[in-house]
Amino acid sequence: MADLTLKERLNIPRQHIPEQDPQERVRNFQEVNLGYDEETAVLEANRCIQCKKPQCVDGCPVLVDIPEFIQLVVERRFREAAAVIKKDNTLPAVCGRVCPQEVQCEATCVLSKRGEPVAIGHLERYVADWEREHIGIQIPEKREPTGKRVAVVGSGPAGLSCADDLILMGHAVTVFEALHALGGVLVYGIPEFRLPKAVVQAEVDALDQFGVEFRTNYIIGFTETVDELLARFDAVFLGVGAGLPYFLDIPGEHLNGVYSANEYLTRVNLMKAYDFPRSDTPMFDMQDKNVAVFGGGNTAMDVVRTSLRLGAKRAVIMYRRTEAELPARIEEVIHAKEEGVEFMLLVSPIELIGDENGWLTSVRLQHMELGAPDASGRRRPLPIEGQTEEIPIDAAVIAIGNGSNPIIPQTTPDLEVNRWGNIIVDSQTMRTSKKGVFAGGDIVTGGATVILAMGAGRIAAKSINDYLNHPDVW
Repeated sequence: MADLTLKERLNIPRQHIPEQDPQERVRNFQEVNLGYDEETAVLEANRCIQCKKPQCVDGCPVLVDIPEFIQLVVERRFREAAAVIKKDNTLPAVCGRVCPQEVQCEATCVLSKRGEPVAIGHLERYVADWEREHIGIQIPEKREPTGKRVAVVGSGPAGLSCADDLILMGHAVTVFEALHALGGVLVYGIPEFRLPKAVVQAEVDALDQFGVEFRTNYIIGFTETVDELLARFDAVFLGVGAGLPYFLDIPGEHLNGVYSANEYLTRVNLMKAYDFPRSDTPMFDMQDKNVAVFGGGNTAMDVVRTSLRLGAKRAVIMYRRTEAELPARIEEVIHAKEEGVEFMLLVSPIELIGDENGWLTSVRLQHMELGAPDASGRRRPLPIEGQTEEIPIDAAVIAIGNGSNPIIPQTTPDLEVNRWGNIIVDSQTMRTSKKGVFAGGDIVTGGATVILAMGAGRIAAKSINDYLNHPDVW
């Protein structure tokens, strides 16, 4: 494509990413978004007007040089485009799929002031997929070995990005993962139809080839404590996420057929409960059942869409505010609706009801109305006196957020945490109260985005490198 004038660029409409048909995809776990082909990617890249002061970079939590990589896409120099992205983002194939670009880089794109922003996330995904499929994930040169050893606890986005940077710096890195599969929330918490396991595995394999050692089924706090790690390693990074589920604290949560979102998605994603009885991890039979999901975030959307793929007759989001307040990505809400998910809004569960055998049979809902905004800036839901109803359901999944797992704080008494159990760090360095120990990601911030966790891992890696080079200064 020849060089285009500004007017020609502005006249190019945003390129829609191909998707599986909703009637087909609701019956499988294959990826919904199919990705750009080369010509579509180049056409979309030509929409970028190469601003002199690109606001999109400021909107990216890890400050990827977005205009530079997009111009390389225009020139079909995809290898170089991947290298530009990976200077700042070690997991572009992941972020291109699951990061909320609509409230980050794309939200600050100048084109959004007069129309639709450049599809930065789709282009990032295209470049990362091109690299993986055509030349394999490229491994950059690393420095000479320093002789220093670092333990990274957790193999989610914070841990992987931290390990990636540290191995480049020449340090020996061992990643400890509590589960049997590597990837943390990327593999146990996000369904295959949004983030294929093969994409995550390719990133892990690249780190493995680069020299990172991985230990699975290894629970720091039980298998080995942080203090014991410090006796063997020169520094420790804690990127264990926030995997402790919150519950509703209402009667009936003990009933059979009631799940936390963590349990539900972990069973499906890692233990192949969708393939029972061929797999040996059963899930309460969803075939022709009524499933209620309490919550309105991306995890709730993942659960409810998964339920339809498991054969649910009816899958319903029950949320105490209106659609305008849903915290889930707009794309996820649209996809859910296309697939047949129902939304019951301005309702809050107050009791789960079961039969004489302890199985869930219905939920009692309180109808709500919105009052003044609360601390989150959203209007506070208030109960409408006397307005309740009972809805028959066969399964309920609670997807209202997660807290920090207490295992590490309980076994590391000199590690400071806040009242929610999150590890307290210096936000500029990710240093904790314990010398030689750094932390980042959801264990520090609470549930957040993949890209923010990655950014924290990279900040920590730089700080760990400084600490290893000058330990007496820290």
